[in-house]
Amino acid sequence: MLPPPQPPTLRALFAALTFATIAAPGLVLAQGTVSEAQILAGPCASCHGPAGQSPGAIPSIAGLPEAELTAKLTAFRDSPPAGTTVMTRHMKGYDDDQIAALAKFFAEVEG
Repeated sequence: MLPPPQPPTLRALFAALTFATIAAPGLVLAQGTVSEAQILAGPCASCHGPAGQSPGAIPSIAGLPEAELTAKLTAFRDSPPAGTTVMTRHMKGYDDDQIAALAKFFAEVEG
């Protein structure tokens, strides 16, 4: 009878994480298909749907005017409207340039 499988050691997990940290950016850059805005927009998909096209009650953001998106995202970060849920927490980590990149990215997606 074989012994039960053992969980990976901390050393093995550290080695895998180190490899992924070093190798993954090179793989993404080698493909040349992922922009900074696409990376920044990744977390948005969990609520606003793929490419900002929401299938449910959360508003779609794809195709909205860039200036409108910039204003709304900045407001969520700096002075959120009453009743705002998670958007304030999400936007706290973005600077003005990143907000501009997100707004441009979603404005260029067909809604």
